[in-house]
Amino acid sequence: MFGIRNLRPEEVAGRDVIEVGAYEVLGSLRPIVESWGPRAYLGVDIVSGNGVDEICDAEDLLERYGPERFDVVISTEMIEHTRNWKKVVSNLKHLCRPGGILLVTTRSRGFHYHAYPYDYWRYEPEDIREIFADFSVERIETDPRDPGVFVKGVRPAHFVEKNLSGYPLYSVVTGKRVIEIEEKDFRSYHFRKIRYKRWKKETKKKVKATMRSWVSSG
Repeated sequence: MFGIRNLRPEEVAGRDVIEVGAYEVLGSLRPIVESWGPRAYLGVDIVSGNGVDEICDAEDLLERYGPERFDVVISTEMIEHTRNWKKVVSNLKHLCRPGGILLVTTRSRGFHYHAYPYDYWRYEPEDIREIFADFSVERIETDPRDPGVFVKGVRPAHFVEKNLSGYPLYSVVTGKRVIEIEEKDFRSYHFRKIRYKRWKKETKKKVKATMRSWVSSG
């Protein structure tokens, strides 16, 4: 796991940690990071659930917690699910104290549509290099199993945020790189097609599960 390999106990011990998108779906870094003795560990998400201490939209992080509040900011498999990715990424950067660590994992083009509850963007390694060019990037890796990219960066003492307002990113909604998603894009043939494919796949899974249940109960 990228976070375990690239976070060190001494970077966590006695420090303030926030995990943005903390709802546990397929595992969590939290048990391991907490075993390293942080001063505090706060898990936030837009819904309550396992791993979530407080409910907060990622777009409202700075208003809720204030800038330079945490020594370690973790966000795994979240930023592809937020429509206003530029504001969310900016918030993650500003939550970090000078010298603080930002650890992010996300999905790249080719990864299937997965709405939890939404799915908007795909990030490539070259996108991550541009997006976090205002941080001291220690490590960028691609996911060896599924299309995805991971990054660990450190906020410099004299942080000057990179202007990303005109940066286009590949969107699964539009099927191309765009600066932002418009409402009409959600009615496009491309988006309706990928949503249908997902519905069809989930329906097949439900049917198979129902059939297995009938067999086991019969």
